[in-house]
Amino acid sequence: MAKILIVEDEKAIRNVLKNILSDEDKTFEIDEAENGKMAIDMVEEKEYDLLLCDIKMPGVDGIEVLEHVREKHPDTAIIMISGHGDLDTAVDSMKKGAYDYISKPPDLNRLLTTVRRALDRTDLVKENKTLKKKIAKGFQMIGESDALEQIKSMIEKVAPTDARVLITGPNGTGKELVAHWVHQKSERNKQPLIEVNCAAIPSELIESELFGHKKGAFTSAVKDRKGKFEQANGGTLFLDEIGDMSLSAQAKVLRALQEGKITPVGGDKEVKVNVRVLAATNKDLTEEIKEGRFREDLYHRLSVIVIKVPALNDRKEDIPLLTEHFAGKIAEEHGNAAKQFTEEAIAELQKIDWTGNIRELRNVVERLIILGGKEINGDDVRTFASK
Repeated sequence: MAKILIVEDEKAIRNVLKNILSDEDKTFEIDEAENGKMAIDMVEEKEYDLLLCDIKMPGVDGIEVLEHVREKHPDTAIIMISGHGDLDTAVDSMKKGAYDYISKPPDLNRLLTTVRRALDRTDLVKENKTLKKKIAKGFQMIGESDALEQIKSMIEKVAPTDARVLITGPNGTGKELVAHWVHQKSERNKQPLIEVNCAAIPSELIESELFGHKKGAFTSAVKDRKGKFEQANGGTLFLDEIGDMSLSAQAKVLRALQEGKITPVGGDKEVKVNVRVLAATNKDLTEEIKEGRFREDLYHRLSVIVIKVPALNDRKEDIPLLTEHFAGKIAEEHGNAAKQFTEEAIAELQKIDWTGNIRELRNVVERLIILGGKEINGDDVRTFASK
């Protein structure tokens, strides 16, 4: 049910607009405001999908209403109503964020078409926000340990900058979550976060994957293809397991970071890219440098900021919250009510040596939910959580 507010000081025009909209869709919930001040008060009391707002009104005019709503409620669409002498102002209002304008007296077809399009736009904005929230929810960092709070504090400081970040830590600790948080809290969050698992791509294909290729560059290159650097242009590129990248690819990544340019495989023209690079590894890169497997100059380029993600064994005080979180998610996935874990069960979980870290804990929680009783107790953990 769309909520619409008509802001118009002439009662006759308010009635005409209300009748037109009511005849078009009986489900519209339509309110009226006879001046700008009343409109601003009503918008603060109730969330509207659309405002139809006159430009010329005594006291607070339509432009002031527009500016207030755009600042406080940016998702609300606004259609301005203009008299014959207000067209320049109406066009200017679109530069200030109005969706569109209609002239007095309102043309029936133009009014209804504009209203429908504006409401469709509002629905799309809301759907996108909901989707983003779902994505963000999938990358929550659960816990209140000192170690995790330090990481969150570092993210808050580094995210708004364009500094490169190297994220280190054992497998299964959640290094990708840190990368997502850095991106989401950065000014690049409206642009893509492109992920590359360097360990999963054969060394002979990694350069094509990162920098793209031109048609005919190699046997299977049947058409031009953009690489991950170009796909991430304006946004963030996350190079996971960077320690497994070949030395030849490392050299090209270094050049891309130094010059902000890449050259597709088989191409002769450079392509400018504006990319923030985040990297992650479970290896000790200083040891890899000593062994000649990682370039020292690339390491220094990547490690402007180093965030070390602790092993689960170093933050066992987070196990109660993590267990509750995973139990809820697993219940949601299975369509069941979440099972409760007793204090003894949690204590037993905290005794385990978590070599597989958070990923292992999640698997164990799922196993306990499937195999354990209605309430997960210490015996369930001792019986089913053993490796």
